[in-house]
Amino acid sequence: MSRRKTKSVTDVNANDLSSDLVVPTDQAITKLPATLPILPLRGTVMFPGTVMPLGVGRPSSRQMLDESLPQSKIIGLVAQRDEDVEDPGPDDLYRIGTAAMVLKLIRQPDETVSIIVHGLGRIRIKSFKQTDPYHVAQISSIKEKGGRGKKFGAGISQLRDQARQLIELSPNAPEQALTVLMNIEAPGALADFLAANLNLDIQSKQDLLEEVDIPKRVRLVHQQVSKQLEIVQLQQKIQEDVQSTIHEGQRKFFLREQIKAIQRELGEEDSQADQSLIELRQRIEDAQPSEKVLDEAMRDLKRLESIPPASPEYSLLMSYLELVADLPWNVSSEDNLDLERARKILDRDHFNLEKVKRRLIEFLAVRKLASSSSRTEKAKRDRSRANGTGNGASIAEENVGGVGGGRGPILCLVGPPGVGKTSLGQSIADAMGRKFARLSLGGIRDEAEVRGHRRTYIGAMPGRIIQEIRRAGTNNPVLMLDEVDKLGADFRGDPASALLEVLDPRQNNAFVDRYLDVPFDLSQVIFICTANYIGNVPPALHDRLELIEVAGYTDHDKLEIAKKYLVPRQIKENGLTRAGCKWLVSGMRKVIDDYTREAGVRELERQIGAVCRGVAARVAGVKRNGKNGRRSNKKYTVDAELVRELLGPEKHVRDLDIVTTTPGVVLGLAYTPVGGEILFIEAATYPGSGKVILTGHIGDVMKESATAALSLFKARSPKMGYDPTKLADLDLHIHVPAGAVPKDGPSAGAAMYTAITSLLLNKPVKPSLAMTGEITLRGLVLPIGGVKEKTLAASRAGVKIILLPKQNQRDMEEVDDQVRRKCKFVFVETVDDVIKHALGKQVRS
Repeated sequence: MSRRKTKSVTDVNANDLSSDLVVPTDQAITKLPATLPILPLRGTVMFPGTVMPLGVGRPSSRQMLDESLPQSKIIGLVAQRDEDVEDPGPDDLYRIGTAAMVLKLIRQPDETVSIIVHGLGRIRIKSFKQTDPYHVAQISSIKEKGGRGKKFGAGISQLRDQARQLIELSPNAPEQALTVLMNIEAPGALADFLAANLNLDIQSKQDLLEEVDIPKRVRLVHQQVSKQLEIVQLQQKIQEDVQSTIHEGQRKFFLREQIKAIQRELGEEDSQADQSLIELRQRIEDAQPSEKVLDEAMRDLKRLESIPPASPEYSLLMSYLELVADLPWNVSSEDNLDLERARKILDRDHFNLEKVKRRLIEFLAVRKLASSSSRTEKAKRDRSRANGTGNGASIAEENVGGVGGGRGPILCLVGPPGVGKTSLGQSIADAMGRKFARLSLGGIRDEAEVRGHRRTYIGAMPGRIIQEIRRAGTNNPVLMLDEVDKLGADFRGDPASALLEVLDPRQNNAFVDRYLDVPFDLSQVIFICTANYIGNVPPALHDRLELIEVAGYTDHDKLEIAKKYLVPRQIKENGLTRAGCKWLVSGMRKVIDDYTREAGVRELERQIGAVCRGVAARVAGVKRNGKNGRRSNKKYTVDAELVRELLGPEKHVRDLDIVTTTPGVVLGLAYTPVGGEILFIEAATYPGSGKVILTGHIGDVMKESATAALSLFKARSPKMGYDPTKLADLDLHIHVPAGAVPKDGPSAGAAMYTAITSLLLNKPVKPSLAMTGEITLRGLVLPIGGVKEKTLAASRAGVKIILLPKQNQRDMEEVDDQVRRKCKFVFVETVDDVIKHALGKQVRS
């Protein structure tokens, strides 16, 4: 409870009025006149039986007082619905108010008026007789409904007792409030007195004023008193806890000062070292580690106090204890799990990638629901303990940590370089309001990089996980484990095996770094891994990851990314303006088509940056020979011609531009760690002894596919009108161009069979056609992986028709809409279907 104030120009001091808080008799209510002048109240509600100071600032209200008080001291006080309305009309006022007697009027030097009023009884406005210059209304008094019975009496006693506690605990309550409370006998008057003094909003007070059923009003006031009493008790408990902590800190400070004084008397003072140890001890205590960790740290700190500062062990122990003090044992970022905000951040930072964004939003949604459930369960456990009904099982569950505490999946973003995997992790951290840390695992071969070195070694240091958490400053950052597929292993251990504990949600709540040598809870950390090729990740580690595939971009996607992100960024980084360097769509398409060939957009940004640097050089006045010239104010429009002039000859040509109609040449599709690629497969024969030669840096699996393709052709050649005995006098050479690039996998089987058939039947493959699929000796075409990446590569190369295994038809949902509109897809079950669509030749059954 607090002193009541009104929202007015001038307030009268309420301290002088507390002794006048009285309850009117019922006879006073019967003497009310039929019409009363109405004084609108802003920001307050007047209750019967209370005395209140009011500041009157409106000219119309002052006029009302001047004209009405000489005839009668009784006026009507009615609250405004909206306190911001300066000139309220009848519709702006509530219909229930309080008749009050003006006890005193004080005129202030600034022409405002202060009045002291005493509430007499509830009134209802029946109609307004006058609205200008002030309100006059016809009113009727309201008769209240009383209550009786033992239950009602017990409720009044409990209300009075709780109100007494609330007044005693409230520092701002008037001293006379408790006396007034104990002297009020009438239940309705008691409820009005408390309602007037409780810290409630205007609408709540008006609801209490309008409640004429005294038992119901008493219950409503009782609920409000209980709520505010609970809040005040909680505030008092927090204050006592804070004071207890302060007193303990003062006691320790006093004892340390005594120790220092004794050391000075004994001549053993080493002020600088002592001061550093005192500060270190305070930092460790402020970090609030677990009791086990704190005991271990204090044991080492005590040992440190006995070691001379010049000793090598002193610096080692000091470094260790500083790490303990710096780690965020109990420092957490508060999660922002607003899914709409997260979606906006993902859309702001990344174009398209709808499937990936949807999965990340689902991930955040699960954490939001789990966090809410975890808080609910914790509240239940707290209530159970308070009631003495808690059990050991619930405590154990709390210590383990639930989904909301970090037991979600470990996400792994898999895709080619340059598609935004790392930046997706940064966006997740921004969306959740968490710190972001990145740990590059590429080339790491030492297990100690993850687990840390033992402190017995010279130059020992904690593992990279603990180091990044120390830099982040919170125990729940978003930690990006980049390039997890590039981990190595040698005689120093296997880092991938060390990651098994880190990425296991049921084990990492007690992760022990070898340098730290005490458990640190990693269950609050959100781990997100990235990889280019998941096949290089060890199976045990793969089993702990939930894969999210981030495929490459289509040319349309790259164009939109260039417009929205890359071009504006490069213009800004190179000191240009959008008006001085205007990019046309033709210029962007020129860079995409002729100067880049990638699944991502890194090379695209580099080439756009090269063009912007060329424009910047011309604006700065640098001539083409490198000499300085006059600064140019010319505005440049970047079109295809200017791109060609600044970047030089085209670096890439569309692969289909070099395709001929020669039999034996087939376009295949491959999936590599850097995305999808098209693959030429060429076959040639010459007189020989039936040997097969395979070239093009191909792996064992692809060699076996070539052998299977030749055997399948020999078995089926009679049906196609070819004599297989002719092969005994011919040598067959199968070559896959780009020999410097290693190639392997079974999905080129259909293309190799088609190349052999096309060559030996002397029928060229249809132009703009590509295919992929594994074959069997029975002539079946089996499904393959990487459909989305392969079709993207085919689309970039200008392919019009794509042959896919029939069983891959279910993967069409993953194929980009632009690719589906651009290319025709034909699904085949056997090699006969392949030959039919590729060569236009019907095979006899």
